Amino acid sequence: MVVVEVIMAAAMVAVIVYLYVKRQQTYWARRNVPHLKPEFFYGNTKSLDHTEPLGMIFARFYNELKKSGPLAGVYMYAKPVAVVTDLELVKSILIKDFQHFTDRGFYYNEIHDPLSAHMFNVSGSKWRSLRQKLSPTFTSGKMKMMFNTIVAAGKQFNDFLEEKVVHESELEIKDLLARFTTDVIGMCAFGIECNSMKDPDAQFRVMGRKFVEDQRGQVKNVFHNAAPELAKKAGVRAIDKDVADFFLNVVRETIDYRLKNNVKRNDFMDLLIQMRNPEESKSGEGLLSFNELAAQCFLFYVAGFETSSTLLTWTLYELSQNQSIQQKGRQHVMDVLAKHGGEITYECVNDMTYLDKILNEALRKYPPVPVHFREATKDYQVPDTKIIIEAGTKVFIPVYGIHHDPAEFPDPERFDPERFSPEQVQKRHSCAWTPFGEGPRICIGLRFGMLQAKVGLIYLLKNFKFDIGDQCKVPVNFDIKSIILTPEGGLPLKVAKIC
Repeated sequence: MVVVEVIMAAAMVAVIVYLYVKRQQTYWARRNVPHLKPEFFYGNTKSLDHTEPLGMIFARFYNELKKSGPLAGVYMYAKPVAVVTDLELVKSILIKDFQHFTDRGFYYNEIHDPLSAHMFNVSGSKWRSLRQKLSPTFTSGKMKMMFNTIVAAGKQFNDFLEEKVVHESELEIKDLLARFTTDVIGMCAFGIECNSMKDPDAQFRVMGRKFVEDQRGQVKNVFHNAAPELAKKAGVRAIDKDVADFFLNVVRETIDYRLKNNVKRNDFMDLLIQMRNPEESKSGEGLLSFNELAAQCFLFYVAGFETSSTLLTWTLYELSQNQSIQQKGRQHVMDVLAKHGGEITYECVNDMTYLDKILNEALRKYPPVPVHFREATKDYQVPDTKIIIEAGTKVFIPVYGIHHDPAEFPDPERFDPERFSPEQVQKRHSCAWTPFGEGPRICIGLRFGMLQAKVGLIYLLKNFKFDIGDQCKVPVNFDIKSIILTPEGGLPLKVAKIC
């Protein structure tokens, strides 16, 4: 009898779940919004984490739906998600009507996982307060203060490569670039010599790599997305405890040492210490609590090393296939250096405008964040339509799809830095190229990221020649488990010293 009751109860639960999912997957049809027909349970994302990375999935949605109107609907499992397919609507969401889309809708847990409550994740008034406090630390003047530190790391990277190519002609460049950017961020964010160039198992590199790899395809991420409030109450972490403890300890030890010894380094940590509230758990007008300070250091570190190294990886991949562009970039570096007496100064780097074009084109073809995420904070009527994006609805902007749309970028698979000449930029829609986002939530560290990448590229082009390695597949496959658009299994390139 008990067995029968258990079977009946299980059957009833299954029926309820089935009806709930079926009902959820009629959301867009009930609102007369163009949409893709979902599969039961999987919705339109059955290939997620199996055969396609997220950016490619939403690029495909963009191409299938862009003729249907400015916005269309898809389903991530049972969850309805809006896909933006019109650049004017992208502009409205990111800029003009930003007050309806201030949040990204990402999970964070201030109590049990304080490092997750960084500026990229947090929402509402918490985000506004942090953005207001931190914006002054990312001005061009502050970047100039950190410039010598970046150049010093670039010089170390250059010396390391010179030694490396004596013994090896083909190098796994993705990992080497991640070690370079780890050292830059370690010095600028924490004032610490990470030494990951010479020691790939240095703690900073190990913990950074562990965090990135732990974000891929975890079951707990489904829990975060499906029931964020329940996950918070249950104390579910977004960042593994050993990674979090490492970074919290580094921040605390760095602050204590600097305050005790009156150390000033003109880096990111110095700027944050100036905003630190002596009361550990409290923030205030213009001040940060210790946890807030640590969370921003963590964000700066993780975002800085991963996205910049990925940008440089894709740049060298394209330059290896386009030798004339590589040589033009190299000659540009030499010409501008000659104008500045051979010294890599802040002004010299700013004069290297052709490198900006190269990096911008790499960001177009391979945007590190291939989808922008927003969540409607209140109901929003899509202009010139009857469609209402209801509060709480996730809105995805398919950056990779837009960047590869031939209507915006003719012959999109061709690598052409001249797409970013002033004349070409002027002709395009202002939201056709958004690797850093746009509007009030544009990436706050974009100046630093581009400066770091540019200094690295100067050293690389000045002293080395790059070709496709014997073990490098062309085209390279994307890592299907990574949120960031990155090559699967690294990138082996031939590297030769220029005499």
